[in-house]
Amino acid sequence: METIWTPHRFSGEVLALDVANTVVLRDDPDRRFDRFEQADEIVRFARAATAFRAEEIGGNTLVVSDPSGAKPRMVALRETTDALFRDASVSGAIRSERLAPLLDQCARALEAAPVMFAAGQAGLRAGQGTIELEAAVAVSALSLLAPEMQRRIRICGNCGWLFLDRSRNGSRVWCDMTVCGNRQKARRHYRRRRDDEGRTVDA
Repeated sequence: METIWTPHRFSGEVLALDVANTVVLRDDPDRRFDRFEQADEIVRFARAATAFRAEEIGGNTLVVSDPSGAKPRMVALRETTDALFRDASVSGAIRSERLAPLLDQCARALEAAPVMFAAGQAGLRAGQGTIELEAAVAVSALSLLAPEMQRRIRICGNCGWLFLDRSRNGSRVWCDMTVCGNRQKARRHYRRRRDDEGRTVDA
């Protein structure tokens, strides 16, 4: 089934975290699923990311020239990205044993599809035309190693997705307030109502 790549599915705030979040319910083996299971879905993701991450990618166009060949590399890059930054969000530190695999995957992606970095800022230089998705994801992941980016990486309190907290005071709890925030509010309301009804019955 095709994924509808809505704004919510780009709640990571940066391309690398959006890709990490293509695994849904990562910590629930019974319900976990992978939006990149079909190689063609990676192509559709690239098209959507071209629009949703236009500023980060310098207005270039993301492409996947060889979907079947790119899939194992994209999955490997995604998993090393998630492992490193999920652990860093919890521990508050970058572990070398998690950094090395990510750097290896980034090096492979950039060697296979060279790109130009923007001068003086994180991201890709404009005017390159088309850029392979895995190269763009590698650049995005590397940008997250900067201390000012790293310390703003959070894990959503509802869905477990990774996101970059761009709020002024760094206090975001949800990847998407309109989806995850509202779901948590609804759960709290239901629990309060159930508890109130229970107390009424006991009385």
